[in-house]
Order: sequence, then C-alpha cells, then structure tokens
Amino acid sequence: MIPPGFIQDLLARVDLVDVVGRYVQLKRAGQNYVGLCPFHGEKTPSFTVSPSKQFFHCFGCGAHGTAIGFLMEHRGLGFVEAVRELAQQVGLAVPEAPAATARASGRAQALTDLLQRAAEFYRQQLKASTAAIGYLKGRGLIGVTAARFGLGYAPPEWTALAAAFDRYDDPQLVEAGLVIESEGKRYDRFRGRVMFPIRNRRGAVLGFGARALDGSEPKYLNSPETPVYRKGRELYGVFEAQEAIRRRRRVIVCEGYLDVIQLAQAGFEESVAALGTAVTPAHVTELLRLSSHVIFAFDGDAAGRKAARRALEAALPAVGDTARIDFVLLPEGEDPDSLVRAHGAAAFEAELSRALPLSRWFIRALAEGKDLATAEGRAALLAEAKPLAAAMPAGALRLQLLHELAEAARSAPAEVEQLFGLKPWRRLPEPRRAPARPPAETADLKQHILQRLLAYPELAHEFADAVAEEFSADGPKIDRQVLEVVQAACSSSNPSSGLLQELLAESEFADVYRQAATVSLLADADLEATRLELAGAFAKLELRRVNGELEALAAQPQPDAARLEKIRRLAERRARLMGSALSDGIKAAP
Repeated sequence: MIPPGFIQDLLARVDLVDVVGRYVQLKRAGQNYVGLCPFHGEKTPSFTVSPSKQFFHCFGCGAHGTAIGFLMEHRGLGFVEAVRELAQQVGLAVPEAPAATARASGRAQALTDLLQRAAEFYRQQLKASTAAIGYLKGRGLIGVTAARFGLGYAPPEWTALAAAFDRYDDPQLVEAGLVIESEGKRYDRFRGRVMFPIRNRRGAVLGFGARALDGSEPKYLNSPETPVYRKGRELYGVFEAQEAIRRRRRVIVCEGYLDVIQLAQAGFEESVAALGTAVTPAHVTELLRLSSHVIFAFDGDAAGRKAARRALEAALPAVGDTARIDFVLLPEGEDPDSLVRAHGAAAFEAELSRALPLSRWFIRALAEGKDLATAEGRAALLAEAKPLAAAMPAGALRLQLLHELAEAARSAPAEVEQLFGLKPWRRLPEPRRAPARPPAETADLKQHILQRLLAYPELAHEFADAVAEEFSADGPKIDRQVLEVVQAACSSSNPSSGLLQELLAESEFADVYRQAATVSLLADADLEATRLELAGAFAKLELRRVNGELEALAAQPQPDAARLEKIRRLAERRARLMGSALSDGIKAAP
C-alpha cells in the first residue's frame, strides 16, 4: 500500500487540467474548464474540470474523481499503476509503505497475482475443450462475449494447476482458494468446470465461480472466503459493467453468472449479480454507489421471490430519498438468460418497463399469502411491515411508503406511525411564541458547514476547535460526516477538494461528499467570504446551544447558587455572541 502522505503530496503537485487535457479538448469557462465527456457520448459539453479543487465531474453521466481516478477510468489502470504514472510525470519516487502495511498489501497482491495466473491458465484450457466450448455455444454465447468476461475451463485432472505454477506446494494456492489440502494431499478445487472469474472494479481477479459439465453436484461451485474475496460484498460483472452503468444511469441486478453474461450480450451491459448468496446491505450500498437507479430482476419461481424479498430487506436501510430501486419478477419458469435466448432483448426490456418501485413491491411482497379483506390479514401485514419500515432512514420515501401501507391496511397514516413507534411527520404547535426572525434549523446549518468545508478544506484547520465543540461522534450522521471531513482535511498541510475526495473514497459517506463537492463547482470561489460565512454559522450554532441551555436551566424550580452562576455565565456568553463582530457573520449565515 502506498502511504497516504505520498498521495497527498502527489495530488498537490499534479495539475489535473494538464492530465485531463492530454485526452480531452478543454475550454476555459469561468474558473473551470469544460469539454466533451470521455466516458459517455455527448454533443454538448457537460464534463467539468476544476483546477482550484483538483477534481473533475460530468453532469451528464456522473463520472467524478481526481487525476488518479481519471487515469484509472480512462486508461483502465489499477490504482498503483495510476499513482506511479502520475509520480513519474512530476518527478516523484513512489516510496515503500511501512513494513506491516507493506506485508498486508503484499499478501493481498500475491493472492490476486496467483488468481490472475490461474484465470489465464483456465482461459487457455478453454480453447482445447470441445465440451466446454460446446456448452457455452449451447447457451447462445459467442467468442467475443466469452473473451470479454474471461471465461475459462478447469480440466478434470486432480492437479491440473501444477502446470500453471512453479510450486504446486505453495501455501498461498490454498489461501487463494485454488487448491485444497486434506490429510497430507493436495488437489485442485475446480475440476471439469467452466470457470467464471470474479473481478473487482479495478479488474483484479478475486475468485471464481465454476459450473459443472458432467452433472456433478454442486452444479455451481464458488471460491471460498479468502483475504481478498468476500462474497457478501462483491458483485459479479461489475468490472465489465461499470462503464455501461455510468452511460445508462442504471444497474440491473440478477441472480446468476450466465444471466449477467447473456444480458450483456443482448445489449444490457449494465448487469451484475450477487455471488452465490442473497443480496446483502453491503451489496446495496455498493450498487447505490454505482448508480442511483437499481433494478432487481429475479427469476419467476419460488427461489426468485425469496431472493427478491431478501433484496428488499437489504435495500430498506440503505435507500434514500434520491435513490430509485425497482423490482422485476420474470414470468414463471423464466430467468434473464432463458428469456433473452427464447424471446430476445425486446422481451426483457418489456419486463423492465413493468418494474415496480420499491414502495409498491414492499406492499405486494408483504401482502403475499394474506387476506387483506379481513382485519386479521391487515393486522398481519402491519406486524410484518413494522420492523422493515423502522429500518428505513427517516425521510420523504419512508413517509410515502407509510401512506401506501396505511391505505392497504385501511388505516390512517398517523395511526400506522403511532403503531410503529415512529416520529410523526406533522408539525407540533410551538410551545412559545416564535421570534420575529427564527434561527435556521441546526441540521441546515450543519449541512451548510459540511458543504463549505468540502469546497474549501483549507479552512478546516482554522475551524477545527469549533467543530470539536459543536459536533459529536455520537451524534447524528451529519455530525459524523463533518468530523470525518475535518479529520481528513487536517491530515494534510495543503488540502484540496480533490485530495479530500481521494482520502474519503472508502468512507460510508463517500457519495454524500461527492454530491456536496459537485455543488461547489457551480459556485464562485471566494475564500474570504466563505471564512466569514463559516464563522457566522458556528456562532449561530453556539448561540442556539447557549439559548437551549438557558431555557433548560430557567425551567428548573428554585435554582441553587451553582445553577444561578451557570446561568450568569451563559447569559454573558450570549451577550458577547450577539454583540461581537461575529454578529455580522451570523446575519450572513444561512
């Protein structure tokens, strides 16, 4: 692993406009540069490069990143390759990582190297196997498709991989899941099977899926969990699909390897699949990072309905108000592979056009097997829905889903909210007379602070103490996001928006940061105005907190001396806040 400090130094020296300009014709547009996006076809430029923030964003397809990300996406380079190329351009030598980090990174790299070599061996073996070629042709696949997905064949011999490696007794072959060791003997895990390499977004082979040709059980055999392969997190076909996902602005999720491959061959290149397991919340999080529109398309049988129900349960905690998740259950007895082969791409497109949004699928899935014409059936519906609705983040989508659920259960939305123990969405009467100019909501202030710090991370050092005072690691998501951003920005002596995006790329809130940073592309860069704005916002937060503490103390009966002294100090602090020069900032803050 390359030390983070080096990445910071590298991005501070690289000129993103120069890097992108070698591949894209850019024109000046105010403080930014624009050009035709290299990642999707367009006639009107929507691809924007910010030299001050050092990141690019396409308002057409959503492509976004730093100089490192641009080379990875445009040139197909791995992360380390992109870093090395940029380092060479600016005359930097890529340093060695600390010993412990280097060992961990080296171990993972060694395993993926072994898996890559095995994948190449299996591809070569496919050329000589008439049985495997006949099977793939029988499934309607052509050579170009097989090559695109790197399909291969594992010979039936017990130790066929010995021909691919210098040391068949290498313990890392067992660790990579390629070889099984039992009672002092070693043999290949995969024998007599068509091989489907599983690759991550950067193209590294993590493991394999394998389909038996001789009727052996199990019909499909997957690599075991390894240090580089976690089937509950990875998606099959994501490497091949990512460009099409960005272009089509959607991702289709199906159940099997051949479903993905057949759909891609039919023109639905934005297709992926879970890996021999049910869809997990980690899968949904990754899918929503790929696209805000996810379509689950499952087989039309009992197993498909079960898979769709599991996908629904996994999606609910992750779905937000701006996401769109649809569900398609194909006709009985059909899967994407069989449907496309029998009836063509138009038949599958027709099924997609009939997809149900998550809210309607929620009602349909939970109502299955219940008689909603009876009170008992409606009560069972609500009982089953309660934990699922509670798992959703509070927001407009949950509100709308509860309204549809209430209608199906012949109940009032407020009654459902009360039954579920959820906070009512209607506003309660103000207990006191509202001031003439009510202060902005705390959440809005904090959201504004997050956006400004992402746009101008160089101010993070200056406001770090204020952030520590007003934001809590045990608080709501917005608090954790601001703390994470400030911590990342303060780790660099010269942070930029692009560097911040790179440092926070693996965060659970990476998409939130990306969207907030994108907004700043459309705003004029004014560091001094932003400094005053942030000072005003923090002063406003402190003033709200002080007022809240004073109200709580004043409401307590018969205050003692210690409480009176605290009230006095808080009142003085409030007076200083209101009378200080920061009051100008308070008026200017949102």
